[in-house]
Amino acid sequence: MNDTRTITVTVNGKAYTKDVPVRLTLADFLRGELQLTGTHLGCEHGVCGACTILLDERSARSCLMLAVQANGHEIMTVEGIAPSADKLHPLQEAFRDNHGLQCGFCTPGMLTTLIEFLRDNPDPTEREVRIAISGNLCRCTGYQGIVLAALDAAKRMKAAKA
Repeated sequence: MNDTRTITVTVNGKAYTKDVPVRLTLADFLRGELQLTGTHLGCEHGVCGACTILLDERSARSCLMLAVQANGHEIMTVEGIAPSADKLHPLQEAFRDNHGLQCGFCTPGMLTTLIEFLRDNPDPTEREVRIAISGNLCRCTGYQGIVLAALDAAKRMKAAKA
């Protein structure tokens, strides 16, 4: 019995074709096979949000998915958020400027969650931001810097479009 499958995925704009064990999680594939260690593993039950990635532009918990389920799909990890190696995304700038991170463990999941949220809601209220990140746990910040960063990023992104 063959317990591997060949998958083709596009991750951060680059296509990969790999043979993977059928029971390998997407998080372990990203971290181990592709060396994209920005996707963090916390609870491995889908509760903490540290492993959040964008699958076809929608947030998904990579610890709850198998790599074979991602076959044919487009994935963005935290490594793919910045537009270039020398320029941060406005959300990343806002996290930096508003102290939206401390230890940084939850940051990749927060960023990917907020990328989707701000795309769909470009002018959010504080309450809407808090609801959007409610599925991502942070033990360091008390969330205030994260919320301020999201609101600031929304303003920066709106100004960039104008």
